[in-house]
Amino acid sequence: MESVLVIGGARSGIAVSKLLKKQGYHVVLTDMKKVDRDGLDGIEIYDEGHPDFLKEKEYAFIVKNPGIPYSAPFVRYFVEKGVPIYTEIEFAYSVAKEFKFGAITGTDGKTTITTLLYEMLKEKDPSAQVAGNIGIPLSEIVLEHAGESLDVALELSNFQLLGTKTFHPSVCAVSNLAPDHLDYMDSLDAYYASKMKIYENCTESDWFIRNVDDPLIMEYAKNIPCRVIDFSLSRQDVDLYVKDGKAMLWDTVLFDVSDLKIVGSFNCGNAMMASCMAYKLGVSLEQIQDVIRSFKGVEHRIEFVKEIDGVRFYNDTKATNTHAACAALSAFDSNVILLCGGKDKHISFDDLKQFDQRIKYCFSFGQTKDQFASIFSRQKSVETMEEALQEAVKIARPGDVVLLSPACSSFDQFKNYEIRGEIFKDLVHSL
Repeated sequence: MESVLVIGGARSGIAVSKLLKKQGYHVVLTDMKKVDRDGLDGIEIYDEGHPDFLKEKEYAFIVKNPGIPYSAPFVRYFVEKGVPIYTEIEFAYSVAKEFKFGAITGTDGKTTITTLLYEMLKEKDPSAQVAGNIGIPLSEIVLEHAGESLDVALELSNFQLLGTKTFHPSVCAVSNLAPDHLDYMDSLDAYYASKMKIYENCTESDWFIRNVDDPLIMEYAKNIPCRVIDFSLSRQDVDLYVKDGKAMLWDTVLFDVSDLKIVGSFNCGNAMMASCMAYKLGVSLEQIQDVIRSFKGVEHRIEFVKEIDGVRFYNDTKATNTHAACAALSAFDSNVILLCGGKDKHISFDDLKQFDQRIKYCFSFGQTKDQFASIFSRQKSVETMEEALQEAVKIARPGDVVLLSPACSSFDQFKNYEIRGEIFKDLVHSL
């Protein structure tokens, strides 16, 4: 019996360990934290550290949690030894090749596109699934539905793509590219190039949606082996475009732009990419349009929280980089009281300067709080998000927007961006 080492016992590590065992492998699972052993009978577990003797064993391959860098000493040992290292996406795909995938990556917009696509796929077939970076391991879906033919909307981070070798979607898209994850990747070039792995195993019958408005995508999307669907919000000499208030794929109307409930031109683009992917996967135009009319957005992404005395509060905690915060700010014309800051990812905030006139005041918090003093004319540094909200409420007047759009990850003060957003919403509701 071949052995497989799973590094990282989070949700995806637990799921892939169970799937590996079901496929007949001897599974060794190790994690720096305590592992809940419930349901893991027959799996060899070493937690609260990676013992050195695990390096002496022979493994057919390794499945690594995507959040663990390849530069981590324990992982680097196996990289240098030449042991194949995959993510759970790759192994789950190898078990369930009868699934049809619509796969989405990019710096921002992934979750909105993935969620929209999932809602559209469910209109076609209620058994459709959503998985990946959105929070549900693909291995969990495969464990429950192996042997079935399913459509899957799959959000992929570049960390997950780095660990793929044979993964093959029927249609895929890179939403956009902007600097991110410099605390993980060796360089920006490596980060951008990793996103392009999404189409490397596609064939002539598959589609890749190429955002021609994004110069970085045009620079890095090369040697594409499948049909390219060029997309633009500003041009009409492409395949996927806007004309007379309609989202068009060639000469087919996908939906009426006025039916969109989510704000911002970038969200129109997200909806167009999702609709194009759904169309490729066999969803009818009527089903696509029904979802467009009913979709109210993704939690934590420019999420309307509450209006208090004429002041609207929005939770955009998912904006963990400058590019995402810029997208959020572009959705509002003026009178924005911005709450931002968090863990330093060593990314420039200079692009935010273009919105200075829209910012009534910026209250920044966390590790990067002082870095926004040179970005906005009206700025004050505080320690915590709660203090930032308190300061915002003091100056907010009817017609103002209080926007949490951190432009940073959450890990300096919060476990993850979701918890940051939940706490923000609770604070707003308690006002």
